[in-house]
Amino acid sequence: MRYPFLLILAVYIAFVNATELTFELPDNEKQCFYEDLEQGAKFDIDFQVIAGGNYDVDCFVTDPLNNMLYQERKKQYDSFSHTTTMKGVYTVCFSNEFSTFSHKTVYLDFRTGEDDRLMPDTNRATALTQMESACLSIHEILKVVSDSQTWYRLREAQDRIRAEDLNDRVHFWSIGETIILFVVCIGQVFMLKSFFNEKKANVATST
Repeated sequence: MRYPFLLILAVYIAFVNATELTFELPDNEKQCFYEDLEQGAKFDIDFQVIAGGNYDVDCFVTDPLNNMLYQERKKQYDSFSHTTTMKGVYTVCFSNEFSTFSHKTVYLDFRTGEDDRLMPDTNRATALTQMESACLSIHEILKVVSDSQTWYRLREAQDRIRAEDLNDRVHFWSIGETIILFVVCIGQVFMLKSFFNEKKANVATST
């Protein structure tokens, strides 16, 4: 109920393969993702813990021979880039094995390949026209806008989860206070009733 979303979005543009996904990582568990890459391929990884515990997770990347390319422990967010030296399956793993009760929600952005050139003939000797320069400028601005939108979506999801968690705590605290209030009121009623009963008994005894 606290994590009402599981988003898996795969986008393929030109020569760039990009995968964005948000997944839940239970406590004492590890989850790995595998990608078959050619030699000389470049890949980029961005991840961020958006919910759970202290917002940290272990992450490591290995090559087809199981050599460690990247390893970080208890990171809230980070980025990693690498150019492959061999063909094979590369592994990206996230571990929450150090946590005994906190589930984590992790965002992962995995990109491979190089951006296709917007204008393949830009190596020509002549200068760019005003229209071509404007297109290149708009292209770069749109990339920045896309990154900003992703950042704001992560912030919104993180803040929403925190707000829902705070709302649950306030809700349960209010229920607890209500129960305690009823118990105190009932106890006071019985205590006052016992005072009057004792007074009546003393009057009856004296008469």
